[in-house]
Amino acid sequence: MSDSSTQGIKTVLHPVSDLAKAKAVYAALLGVEPVADGAYYVGFEAAGQHIGLVPAGGPQAMTSPVAYWHVADIEAKLAEVTAAGAVVKEPVRDVGGGRLVATVTDPDGNVLGLLQDR
Repeated sequence: MSDSSTQGIKTVLHPVSDLAKAKAVYAALLGVEPVADGAYYVGFEAAGQHIGLVPAGGPQAMTSPVAYWHVADIEAKLAEVTAAGAVVKEPVRDVGGGRLVATVTDPDGNVLGLLQDR
């Protein structure tokens, strides 16, 4: 193992079928209004975590929530987890604002997200 530990799960994205209805539920659950509120994404900041709502699973075709592990070096962590047996689902891509994301699947098909803020 390397010393490239994670910073923990700080971001969880949820695919939703009705963004307006989901936004109301998550606002009530979290007790805060969204910090990002668009037709393609709604995001909340609560208790040090970012909770995102993605209509119809977005371009990544999410079918279940994905937890994103925050890392200091996404390329190094991606290499480390794939060497250990994970399979790349989505390679590293810039989603704007200096944020890089990637997803892998573990040996059981569970999707794990990696996220690096520059």
